Amino acid sequence: MSPEQAIDLRNMSAKMRVGVLGFGGLGQAAAKVLAPKQEMLLVAAADKNGYVYANEGLDAKTCITTYQSQGSLGYLEPNGKITTESIEELIASGCSVDGYFLALPNLPNDFIASVAKQFIKLGWRGVLVDAIKRTSAVEQLLAMKAELQAAGITYMTGCGATPGLLTAAASLAAQSYAEIHQVEITFGVGIANWEAYRATIREDIAHMPGYSVETARAMTDKEVEALLDRTNGILKLENMEHADDVMLEMAGICDRDRVTVGGVVDTRNPKKPLSTNVKITGRTFEGKISTHTFTLGDETSMAANVCGPAFGYLKAGIQLHKRGIHGIFTAAEIMPQFVK
Repeated sequence: MSPEQAIDLRNMSAKMRVGVLGFGGLGQAAAKVLAPKQEMLLVAAADKNGYVYANEGLDAKTCITTYQSQGSLGYLEPNGKITTESIEELIASGCSVDGYFLALPNLPNDFIASVAKQFIKLGWRGVLVDAIKRTSAVEQLLAMKAELQAAGITYMTGCGATPGLLTAAASLAAQSYAEIHQVEITFGVGIANWEAYRATIREDIAHMPGYSVETARAMTDKEVEALLDRTNGILKLENMEHADDVMLEMAGICDRDRVTVGGVVDTRNPKKPLSTNVKITGRTFEGKISTHTFTLGDETSMAANVCGPAFGYLKAGIQLHKRGIHGIFTAAEIMPQFVK
């Protein structure tokens, strides 16, 4: 075995070094998901008021306790730093991170794209993965393909539950058909306390009639609580602007107008109000019309169904990056890789 081959084998066996940007409900769940992983190591995390990096790895429980008790990871001793420019300073610090999960609220609608531009501007090379929802937000990132390629970044977008896991399921199920007539995604989400997922709930409110990204973002917590009181904590969402449509269209599965997304969010009960599923209806080569249905287990939480796939796509992205493949990819194009 040559020295070069030995180095390659060591690199393959080394843990993937992961950072999490955003440490609200989703970011904290991501840290918990990473904690038992043998193939990935959480080394960096940031919130809007600070960040922390530890070359040897971070303890998820300590990070969560510090954030919840003091309001920022920047207070975590001895490696935390308080700053209002946490993302930029973390990227610029030169710390060794293979890939970042952007567990950030996409409010305003171009926020994730602006974060991607920060990575490009600072000359960072690696893998980024997001779990953003809106078609228009994903389209902004897709327009950055050439910039991301030139920067040496492999970007995986729309890689949560939906878009993400259910989009991939639709892409796989479509193989049975000669023509796809409809892809219908229905989700049920149950959370015990909406305040643990404030940004996510605001993004959901933005999809409701009479609301927009701007109005939802401007709502105070009291205004959100008043809305939830009027609906008994239930948000019913129909015909949402969801990036599953553009992702499936790009993959050649079907036109975007054949994709519909909607669901129910219960902000006062951890039990799902209904089962999450995707139905793919199409015509087989024999001329028969049929429907495949892929249903997620009711016991799996929103956090599990978002963070699990996100890290599976992050692993796939790291493998692509090691092969010199850069640019932007969606959950309908690349299969996630299971992270042990």
